[in-house]
Amino acid sequence: MIPSVNLSSSVLSTATQVALVDALVEQDWYVGRGVIDQDLCHALHRELLHMADHNALDEAGIGRGQQHHLRKDIRGDAIHWLDRKSEAQRRYLMAMEDLQQALNQSLFLGLFEYEAHFAHYPPGAFYQRHVDSFRGRANRVISTVGYLNPDWPADGGGEMVLYQPDDPSREVARVVPEAGTFACFLSETIPHEVLPTHQPRASIAGWFRRNASLGGVLDPSR
Repeated sequence: MIPSVNLSSSVLSTATQVALVDALVEQDWYVGRGVIDQDLCHALHRELLHMADHNALDEAGIGRGQQHHLRKDIRGDAIHWLDRKSEAQRRYLMAMEDLQQALNQSLFLGLFEYEAHFAHYPPGAFYQRHVDSFRGRANRVISTVGYLNPDWPADGGGEMVLYQPDDPSREVARVVPEAGTFACFLSETIPHEVLPTHQPRASIAGWFRRNASLGGVLDPSR
């Protein structure tokens, strides 16, 4: 039996756990609505908005290490890495630790750690199609996105679109960024993008990682 996954004060049902794991095995991605506790969503959303209002976010770039640079024509969000400084962050990260254990026990993935950041997209921002990890350098194994916006309108834009790996022109899912929705997918397999948003969009992007090294040097965590 798949271990219980504790998301804040509520426990993900066994049926949902099975659906998540089965979806990763069968199609490399999963999307569930109402997965994250609403009180936790509200607390995280308030925290992110406070950061945005006080210029406490960093402009997001593309690439890693010395290849990291800003490209507003590719990616327009601002971020803050989760650091456990608030109770809401600690609750979310504890939930992801439980999920990491469940994934390791059910799928034998050898996941070693989890990293995540707040992502704030102002109106008009987007993120062009990409994958989260290059083949052969896959220290990021499973990507996650937790959505925080309450009452997202039908015309709000900002959907995350997932594409078929062997046919990048084929859309397989379109995820509305409404509070409580949780998505995960294989980092090196699923191309995805964030469509232009028409109002401020709030989420937490995260990655379950394996230990990896290049030329004997440990791959940096960020």
